[in-house]
Amino acid sequence: MPRRSRETRLLRWFRVVPALVLGLTLAMSAGLSAAPVELVRSLAFPVDHAEAIVASSGRHGVDPNLVCAVISCESSWDEGAVSHAGAIGLMQVMPSTAESLVSLGIVSASEFDPASLTDPEVNIEYGCAYLGYLQDNLSGLDEVIAAYNAGIGAVQGWIADGSTMPEGIEYAETRAYLERVRVAYEGYARCYPDGITGA
Repeated sequence: MPRRSRETRLLRWFRVVPALVLGLTLAMSAGLSAAPVELVRSLAFPVDHAEAIVASSGRHGVDPNLVCAVISCESSWDEGAVSHAGAIGLMQVMPSTAESLVSLGIVSASEFDPASLTDPEVNIEYGCAYLGYLQDNLSGLDEVIAAYNAGIGAVQGWIADGSTMPEGIEYAETRAYLERVRVAYEGYARCYPDGITGA
């Protein structure tokens, strides 16, 4: 086959693939929009431990939909999840973060033992407490989400350098994480307009 013909076919292929991906994405979106809310909730935006999420998010001033989005993106609702870095449970809380939250007086260790991060209620308490701490020390949702992934020091450093979120995020993983959590957050807000316990 002549070289020019191969190049022409390759160029056509690179035009067709994005169009196919876009068409598939639109078809899936249309399907989700037309599907019953209960089906969309159970498949795309499930909720477990709703009472614990509402209680902990209320104590720490965090939107329950954000908590659900973080859990969905961090562990896919797997209570036993443990990351290679040592983050534990539904909200992938680091033991050192839990200890810091106790030291700061944000969480009571006698009520929520930081050594029990595999317990969903304990894990949710520490995850919500950390989100609340980030909200108190940062100025926007994108900053909070980015800091949950990259750490508050990294985000504060980017802001100090004059960057804004999400443009100033220096880590590709954190940029992707922010996008995933934002999409999940919007999905939970749409699927649970009356709250995650009122479904």
